[in-house]
Amino acid sequence: MLAGLIFTTEDADDRPGTLAGTLPFGGLTLVEFQARLLAAAGATQIILVVSRMTPELLGVIGRIGRRGGSVDAVRTAQEAVAKLHPLARVLIVADGVVTSGDIIQSLASAGHDTLVICDPDDHRYERVSAKAAWAGLALLECKRVSEVAAMPRDYNFQSTLLRVAAQAGAEQVRLDQHDAPKHAIERSADALIRRGTSTVAALVAKPVRWAERFLLAPLVRFALPPLMARLVSTLAPLAIGGALSIGAVAAIWAKHPVIGLLLAALALVSVSIAAALGWIREESRIATIATHARSGIVACVALAVGFRADPVAGTALAGALVVAGALLERAALPALLRRWWASPTAYLVILLPLVLVGWPLVGLAVAALYGAGTLAAAIEAFRQKP
Repeated sequence: MLAGLIFTTEDADDRPGTLAGTLPFGGLTLVEFQARLLAAAGATQIILVVSRMTPELLGVIGRIGRRGGSVDAVRTAQEAVAKLHPLARVLIVADGVVTSGDIIQSLASAGHDTLVICDPDDHRYERVSAKAAWAGLALLECKRVSEVAAMPRDYNFQSTLLRVAAQAGAEQVRLDQHDAPKHAIERSADALIRRGTSTVAALVAKPVRWAERFLLAPLVRFALPPLMARLVSTLAPLAIGGALSIGAVAAIWAKHPVIGLLLAALALVSVSIAAALGWIREESRIATIATHARSGIVACVALAVGFRADPVAGTALAGALVVAGALLERAALPALLRRWWASPTAYLVILLPLVLVGWPLVGLAVAALYGAGTLAAAIEAFRQKP
């Protein structure tokens, strides 16, 4: 099994009395960000090594625990050993480390004890030798923690663990130059705020289906950092998306379908931003509502376009699109998704140019056929799934 050991014992440089790990970091705290990276790498157990328990830290532990897996707080190596499985491989994250998921994933795949090192040109990094400093990340066997636990309690846990690993012959892997800008040790609130918004925004998963991945996701990623930096409420973009969708239906009803579709596109961007903010901030209910709202917006717009174009044929085509799209969203399990599959954003992309040239019924027909074809592919993929 893979476990994570996160050190959060030092106070912030510019906020005495506040643990650096509990400082804000892109809408989260630094410790929550570190725990997410470890969980994404496969860690099923998170252990926080703390110097003292604070109200902020208690809140952090509760939020990490709600994401699933096990989370514990310890003060000594002896307590950590009591929590760890003897055969566990342990991902170590030093106090104040800011890094990327790619670096953590690469380290987690190592088959033996490994220390990530960098050039010794920054006093925040502990030296391993005259020519190398520890970058604050390591993958070690549980017995290394046990060796530290057998030593006197007044030894510094983090520094002693580093020395034990180095003396045991852990492989030293130098931080790649490409990854170096993504990695640092920060204990300043201002520095973490600067790094946090863009770093956490990069954690938002890239959608699989083409329309969301290449059209919607880049706009969401562009908007997230300034919104998180200004602590904008998650409900704000959701409310804006709702207002825009009402405006879209009203514009279509007033025989301005192109304006309505453009407003609907803006509504999709807005609710997608709300979904991303909800995911980052652990506001799962808002994130779920925002995710389902995308399908609802497109369904309402399609029905409005169809009815205004032809109350009988248009409504029938729009209804077929809505039914196919709804069934597809239920059948499209994450493991089965393919890049070319239809999605709510894709339907809007198809509708807009055809409505612009005055062919709304053709647009609805093409979108419905696309949705039906994708649904058939999804059902076949599900049947062939072992």
